[in-house]
Parts: sequence; C-alpha cells; structure tokens
Amino acid sequence: MIRDAIPMEDAARVAEIYNFYVATHTATFEVDAVGEAVMANRIAAVQSAGLPWIVATDALGIVGYAYASTFHERAAYVHTLSTSVYLDRGETGRGLGRTLYRELVKRVTSLDDSPHAPVHSLVAGIALPNDASVGLHESLGFEHVGTIRQAGLKFDRWLDVGYWQLGLARE
Repeated sequence: MIRDAIPMEDAARVAEIYNFYVATHTATFEVDAVGEAVMANRIAAVQSAGLPWIVATDALGIVGYAYASTFHERAAYVHTLSTSVYLDRGETGRGLGRTLYRELVKRVTSLDDSPHAPVHSLVAGIALPNDASVGLHESLGFEHVGTIRQAGLKFDRWLDVGYWQLGLARE
C-alpha cells in the first residue's frame, strides 16, 4: 500500500531507513544520522509546500518512501522539482522503487493546489557509480543531462553526481 506520510507517526521509521544509507552508502551526501524530530520536520516542510511525501507499507510497516521537493529556491525554478526514493535495505531489487516512483510522478502531475503546478520536469541527482539507481531512473524515462565531477567527499572518496531529468509538460 502507498499512502501519504504522517510526519509525527512515520518519522522514526523513515529516519531508520534513511540513516542506513547515511551510514553505509553514497546515495546521500549526509554524513550524520538524522533524528526523528528532524525527519518529521522535513516531511512536514515538503507537505506544507504542497508536495507529496509518500510511504510504501506492508504488514510490518513502512518499507520505503519517496518525495518531491523544491529543485532550487529561485522563482523561475518553481515548476521543476527534485525527487528522492529510499527503500528498506531488504526491499531493493523487487520493483518497489519503480512502484513508488510511478506513484510520485502521478501525484506531481496531478497537483492542483500547489504553487509548483503545473510541474514541468523532475530532476534526480545520483551519486556515481550507482547502476541500480541509473537503471531505475532510465527505465522510467529520465535522461542523463549532466555530471558534476568530484562534487562531494564521503567515506574518504571524491564522488561524482549525475543528474537525470524527466520532462512532464509538453509544449
């Protein structure tokens, strides 16, 4: 099941999923664990901006999440959003990321009561190398639009960040 995140109820589990990546992967450039209160504030901020933060659940609880956020603060960027998806470590490779992404795209394309509507494009930043994430994004129609070399330092390695874009609005 996929539903809207509930900041105070879901923050601990969302932070637990995220903090696995903070501690062990380059998928996020964050280096310190994020607490429950900080995560609740992040979820609430995205939702108060009129944007979706969704969670996927099974019988045991939350197994993944996805959200859209502001791409850049400048006014001209208002119709371009940044996307993120994170899965519980035991849920990768089963199609859940694709399911969450499809629902996220559906929700952003149907935004009515948001300053971001109509959403024109989505941008995903991927720390490289990450063949699974690149494959997921490209399977959904995202196209590689550029790479910033040595954009971040994590785990004593310089990492490139590639950007993939999905155009939503057509002229």
